[in-house]
Amino acid sequence: MGSIPLWAQAGFWGFVAGAALLVGAGVAYFMRVPQRLIAGVMAFGSGVLISALSFELMDEAYKKGGFDATAIGFLGGAAVYTLADWILARHGAKHRKRSNGKQPSEHEDSGSGAAIAVGALLDGIPESIVIGLSMLEGGAVSTVAVIAIFLSNIPEGLSSAAGMKGAGRSAAYIFGVWGAIAVASGIASLVGYTVFQGFSANVVAATTAIAAGAILSMLVDTMIPEAFEQTHDFAGLITVAGFLAAFVLSKMGG
Repeated sequence: MGSIPLWAQAGFWGFVAGAALLVGAGVAYFMRVPQRLIAGVMAFGSGVLISALSFELMDEAYKKGGFDATAIGFLGGAAVYTLADWILARHGAKHRKRSNGKQPSEHEDSGSGAAIAVGALLDGIPESIVIGLSMLEGGAVSTVAVIAIFLSNIPEGLSSAAGMKGAGRSAAYIFGVWGAIAVASGIASLVGYTVFQGFSANVVAATTAIAAGAILSMLVDTMIPEAFEQTHDFAGLITVAGFLAAFVLSKMGG
């Protein structure tokens, strides 16, 4: 992709990672996927993201900006995500990643459809910005980050779309939400690359850590509860397998 401008490459890779949400949603909509399998894939995706934010994001943020910028960004990202998630939960988006009938329908909770869509966007943007930030040094995308986010997005789309379908939401709504978020992921990645080009290493480090804090909060608030509820005794083992897979990728990439 050498002849393609770097900003376009950033947008492309963000879209590719976000498109995994559409893949997961398509599987959930057109196939009957067992609850335990959805939860197992969710646990694996959680492990992948935990590994990626540990070795790709936090480690890179620390190298660029030191402990202060990394710690402030990490806690700040978690705080902002938690506040936004708390507000959305009050409007019907609390169970947006749940596949087992806990999502409210629009009839049961007016406005919940919009809240779920905004919540899904909130979950995906920090991951996408990271892809753009990864291109600032050396002009090449972090393959590990793209693969890790792609792998974790499949179960996110799968579980959430299964819940949306169970709540009676239309195909247009389901695929409209995930299609829009895939496009937004590309835009967020492009922004991550273009906007932060002129900023100092400390600012880039803090922004990377903010994304890591938001991602970890998202995992604990939305993905891990869904994984544990159905897989119980095996959730930990499957999460560890996902962590190991991403860890191996990071070492191969390094």
